[in-house]
Amino acid sequence: MTFQGLLTALVTPFKDGAVDEQTFRTLVRRQIAGGAQGLVPCGTTGEAPTLSVDEQASIVGWTIEEAAGDVPVMAGIGSNCTATAVANAKRAEAMGVQGVLATAPYYNKPTQEGLYLHFKAIAEAVGVEVCLYDVPGRSVVHISPRTVARLAEIENITALKDATGDMANAIDVRRRCGDSLALLSGDDFTTLPFLAQGGVGVISVAANVVPEKMRALVDLARQGDTENAAALSETLFPLFRDLFLESNPIPVKAALAHLGLLTDGLRLPLTPMSNGVRPGLFETVDRVLAD
Repeated sequence: MTFQGLLTALVTPFKDGAVDEQTFRTLVRRQIAGGAQGLVPCGTTGEAPTLSVDEQASIVGWTIEEAAGDVPVMAGIGSNCTATAVANAKRAEAMGVQGVLATAPYYNKPTQEGLYLHFKAIAEAVGVEVCLYDVPGRSVVHISPRTVARLAEIENITALKDATGDMANAIDVRRRCGDSLALLSGDDFTTLPFLAQGGVGVISVAANVVPEKMRALVDLARQGDTENAAALSETLFPLFRDLFLESNPIPVKAALAHLGLLTDGLRLPLTPMSNGVRPGLFETVDRVLAD
């Protein structure tokens, strides 16, 4: 299980509508310097649905180059077309990633058997590690713990990103799979309870803003220092909350622009953060950074 600890769901910066390579590379280097233990490009936070195949390949390539073998890369390859997801996974593997992040197919609403066969096809097409991504708030479908357990029997399906926000679901997965599957929180606010329940890390949005603090939270939790981990989690909670005042990655891009780290640009159908909630987010960011 290569992917453990703090994994950052990378944003994709744009400038004049195009992917901003220089800024992206700078952001990746900032993550590595801040303690990220893995990098996840081309996911939801990276606005993958609006990226062309060539843009996704470039972003994955830049991530690999900046990682330079020091931290592993898990490329987002999700699609609601199994054949497309397989092609994406093969391309990412050929580029040199250590793993791929495969989201549950959205819009189609497959059955549990359809989900099983979808992920099985991806895993059988590549030799790298496959992380399942359960995010029913976006995909509508939920990968049941029973289906996760079936998939965990496939050798290179090694992890689950659980963005259900449901600790009962996480406990059920843990009970069924044990140490055969790495359980990763897909929501920053569940980082501490996931790690306390046997999880091994988080794929974090907040790390884009505060990588050092997120690494400290993960380390404290994994070391069993519950008291200090809980105190830090409470300090960070307002940021966890405000980064989802509007659809991710709208707020995190606004926060990074506030810090002067990128131009606040998104691709339609996403639009910049509403003026009414921006000041509150910026106050939160400034307060968390000062603590």
